Amino acid sequence: MSREITFFSRFEQDILAGRKTITIRDASEADFQPNEVLRVSRNEDGVFFCYIEVKSVTPVRLNELTHEHAQQENMTLSELKQVIQDIYPGLDELFVIAFTKR
Repeated sequence: MSREITFFSRFEQDILAGRKTITIRDASEADFQPNEVLRVSRNEDGVFFCYIEVKSVTPVRLNELTHEHAQQENMTLSELKQVIQDIYPGLDELFVIAFTKR
């Protein structure tokens, strides 16, 4: 049975279209392993919408985020930093989980 990861519904179409290829999480959601296949559901209502395969999990600090990270998230760098600060206020130690849609 696959472990699960959730995303806010606003990211569903970008994931399904392959435009969003990373997610940035805190340590509580960083214990995934490369090649692990995860069941993906919407955070708001738990509705399943696809599977993703983890490519890598890499530690990153908020101030180390780059335009490449933002591009992989399908947003600008300032948007990305704002989203992260909204979800994880005051947190600096994060993890980049790279993935591909299955």
